[in-house]
Amino acid sequence: MAHKQTTFLSITAAAIAVLFSAQAWADNSDGLSQLTSSSNTLFILIGAVMILAMHSGFAFLEVGSVRKKNQVNALNKIIAEWGFSTLIYFFIGYPIARGISFMVPINEMAVDNGLDYVRFFLFLGFAACIPAIISGGVAERAKFWTNSLAGGIFVGLVYPFIEGATWGNFSGALGSADGWLATTFGAPFHDFAGSVVVHATGGWLALPAIILLGSRIRVAETDTIEVSSIPFLALGSWILIVGWFGFNVMSAGAINDISGLVAINSLLAMVGGTISALIVSKNDAGFVHNGALAGLVAVCAGSDLYHPVGALVVGVVAGLIFVFVFQFETSKLKIDDVLGVWPLHGLCGIWGGLAAGIFGLEALGGAGGVSFMSQLTVSIGVIAVALTASFVVYGTLKKTVGIRLGAQEERIGSDISIHSIASSPEDAF
Repeated sequence: MAHKQTTFLSITAAAIAVLFSAQAWADNSDGLSQLTSSSNTLFILIGAVMILAMHSGFAFLEVGSVRKKNQVNALNKIIAEWGFSTLIYFFIGYPIARGISFMVPINEMAVDNGLDYVRFFLFLGFAACIPAIISGGVAERAKFWTNSLAGGIFVGLVYPFIEGATWGNFSGALGSADGWLATTFGAPFHDFAGSVVVHATGGWLALPAIILLGSRIRVAETDTIEVSSIPFLALGSWILIVGWFGFNVMSAGAINDISGLVAINSLLAMVGGTISALIVSKNDAGFVHNGALAGLVAVCAGSDLYHPVGALVVGVVAGLIFVFVFQFETSKLKIDDVLGVWPLHGLCGIWGGLAAGIFGLEALGGAGGVSFMSQLTVSIGVIAVALTASFVVYGTLKKTVGIRLGAQEERIGSDISIHSIASSPEDAF
């Protein structure tokens, strides 16, 4: 009898232990899930804030590159365009690109520590780069409100179409492992952090605007416009450089997918662009600081694939592209691209997309899983969409409400003519 009681007690104790263990496991599993969710939210939030900080880099890069009479305009454009982009992308662009609308009960979007909300914040940072890039090309002579309207159209309709087709809601044909590109050329389109999707889109949207606006008055007359502040230009470049590591590394989208390879490749591409621009420009400060950005633009697409030496080469070539093409478009083509946004973002972005299909190959030390033809196909498509959309939008605005300041407004500067204040008000008295 005692033996039976002992056996019963042992079984009961074992059952209780199993129940408590199961409960503990469930509690632990819930805790791990919560930790993963909160960690991803924090991870993406940090990336989003770093990209937000990059927009101050856009601002100061432009402030240093324009004349003093246009510095206030540069600052106001970037922060205002961030505001316009936020509203337009929230209500229109993001639902198109990602198939997610925020016009639902808050409990549906606030799950997992509000992860969906910070994802929007991150992707907004990419979308808002489009008008920020264009701003540098049309500086000193574009009307504030009509240019803002054009930027809003691009953020609400054009960029979301490109984003959705490559990264988002309808990317099956181009970005899926079993989509049309993959079955045709052996691999889908690959753009880890936006060389083509973001930078090339912005650069090629800017080109028609620059052409339709025409050169600044003094460029047409004397061809001697100089930048106003190398320190501000350099500050803008450095802010962008630091923020770019959020731009690239946080493109992983989840903390489990973070990669030190992306960071080291971004670093080496930046250095490659800096050094090559330094050498071929004979140590010109403007080219040196933009050369670093050229390397970073180009490395975005394949930063998760390259061997670091490959990333260095990609950056070196990007620095050369920027210097030589900027000089060519300015002196030979007579295109007044104030910050060189077409070579910097448009051409270096396309180079980055193509480079991913070259240096991403295993034969050249890369991780593989890419196709040059897939990269080329989408890159050409992005150029065609951007050019068409920009000529239509800016062409229509030019014929209707106008896109350029009046001659007198341009001569006195956009700070006074648009914002009624100089960058250094005390100096005006």
